[in-house]
Amino acid sequence: MDYNRWVMATETLPTVIQPRQPKGAFANEPFTDFKQHENARRMKAALEVVAAELGREYDLVIGGHRFRTKGKIRSVNPSRPDQVVGIHQKAEAEHAPQAMQAALEAYAHWSRTSVETRASLLLHAAEIIRERKFEFCAWLTYEVGKNWAEADADVGETIDFLEYYAREALRLAQAKPSIQYPGERNELHYIPLGVGAVIPPWNFPFAIMAGMTAAAIVAGNTVVLKPSSDSPTIAARFVNVLEEAGMPGGVVNFCPGSGATFGNAIVEHPKTRFIAFTGSKAVGLEIHERAAKTQPGQIWIKRTILEMGGKDSILVCADADLDAAVEGVVASAFGFSGQKCSACSRAIIEAPLYDVFVERLRERVAKLTVGEAIDNPNMGPVVNKAAHESMLRYIEIGKKEGRLVAGGHSVQTEAGGFLMEPTVFADVSPQAVLAQEEIFGPVLAVIKVKDFEEGLAVVNNTEYGLTGAIYTADREKLDRARHEFHVGNLYFNRKCTGAMVGAHPFGGFNMSGTDSKAGGPDYLLLFTQAKSVAERL
Repeated sequence: MDYNRWVMATETLPTVIQPRQPKGAFANEPFTDFKQHENARRMKAALEVVAAELGREYDLVIGGHRFRTKGKIRSVNPSRPDQVVGIHQKAEAEHAPQAMQAALEAYAHWSRTSVETRASLLLHAAEIIRERKFEFCAWLTYEVGKNWAEADADVGETIDFLEYYAREALRLAQAKPSIQYPGERNELHYIPLGVGAVIPPWNFPFAIMAGMTAAAIVAGNTVVLKPSSDSPTIAARFVNVLEEAGMPGGVVNFCPGSGATFGNAIVEHPKTRFIAFTGSKAVGLEIHERAAKTQPGQIWIKRTILEMGGKDSILVCADADLDAAVEGVVASAFGFSGQKCSACSRAIIEAPLYDVFVERLRERVAKLTVGEAIDNPNMGPVVNKAAHESMLRYIEIGKKEGRLVAGGHSVQTEAGGFLMEPTVFADVSPQAVLAQEEIFGPVLAVIKVKDFEEGLAVVNNTEYGLTGAIYTADREKLDRARHEFHVGNLYFNRKCTGAMVGAHPFGGFNMSGTDSKAGGPDYLLLFTQAKSVAERL
C-alpha cells in the first residue's frame, strides 16, 4: 500500500455510545405533509442550506481514519448535471485489504459488544436523522432527483429501519429453544457472522443503504460499505451520523469505488463472510457467482443477501373501482420516475374495462408535471445520462411493439437535466420486450387480457417475482391471487409500491432475489448464525 499518496485527517471520533431504550412499540415514522405552509417553508430552507454545501470533498473512512486518493468520483445533480453534489475518493482493488483488516480488527470487539449498546447506536442515529429530516430530504433531492414526497418517504424509511432493527436485535437476543431437554440447560444464541460487504443501490440511497448497514452492525458484524457511484454523498453523511452517535472506528468502513475493481475485490476476499446487495439482476448474479467460488484461506461458505429488481404487474379486473385502479397504476408506475424495483411497469387489464381504462389512464398521466426536483414536480429526472439514453431506446422499441398513448419524449431544460415524459404504450403483447425486460424508468406497458384466468397467467409470465397488485371487488379472485399471484409482496386494491417497514416485509422470488424480507422479523437472521449450547445439570 502506497501511503505516501494518502492524506489522513486528524480529527478523532467519538467511541462512547450512550445507552438508549426503545420508546414504546415500533411505529412507522409519519409522512410529512408538504401542503402545510410550515413544512414547505422548512423544506425550502433546507434546500438552501444544502445548496451551500454542494461540491465539497468527502474522504474514505477506514478504521475510523480519513484518507484521500488520486482517483475521484463526482456525484452530480441529475436535474442539473453541471452541478456537482459531492467529490469522493475512489477506492481501488488495492484498498480492499486495508478495509478488510480494519473491519476485522473492529469485529474483534464489536462482536462482543452488548446487544443493548449496539441497539443504542441505531436508536441514537434515528434521533439525529429525525431532527435533521428536511436536511436529508434536501440531499436526496439534489443527489438523485427525488421530489419532496419521495425524499421524505426515503428518510422516513431510514428512521424506520433503524428503530425496527434495534428492537429486533433486542428480541432476537432473548431467543430460547422451544424445548428444554430433561437434565440439561439449553440455550440458543444468534451470533454475528463476521465482516460483510454492503453494496446498496442509488434509487433508495438512504433507506436501503442504511437498512442493510444497520441490520449488519446491530447483529454484531462489521461492514465495508461501497455505495453506488451515483449516490455516495448521502452514504457519507450517514456514516457521519453513525460516528456522531458514537460508532467506534472500523465498524463501518466507507469505501466508494468501482464495482469492477474495489467491489469485486471485497466480494472475493477470503475474509468476507457475507455480501448484502441491492441492484440489477446482472450484477446480483455476478456477485453470487463470485461469492460462491472458494478462495485460498477461506473457511466458510459466503452468504449472499440479494435483491435484484422486478417486472411488476397490476391486474385490473372488470369489476374494479376504476378511479382507484387508475390512481394506483399511475402512482406505482411514475413515482420517482419509475425508478423503483417495485414500480408497476405492466398494467394488465381485463377486456370489458380495457378501452375506458386506457383513456382514463391517458387523461391522468397528462396531468403529471415534470421538472427539476427542487421545484417539487410529480416527476423529476432519471438518475444519469445512461439511464436517459436507455429510456429513449426502450421508447423506440415500444413504438414497434405497441400503441403510444402518452409521452414518448425527453423533456428539454436549460439546465440539461435527464428528464423524461411519463410514457404509456397500450396493446402490448405479454411476450414483448416492453413486457419482459426491467426498464427502470417512466415507461408503462398496458396489456389486454380476456379474463381473470388469462390475467393470472400473464402476471406470472416473467422471470421476476417482486411486487404485484390486483384491483377487484371479488373475494374469490382475491383468494386465488393470494395463492397463485407469485410475488414476494402482493397488494389488494392498492398500489404495488410503498412497502412499510414492519407491515410489509420486502423481498421477492425467482430472479428478484433471495426473498430477504427487509423490514421483517426474519431479516436479522440473515446476518447471524445460530449457536446451540447445552449444559448437563
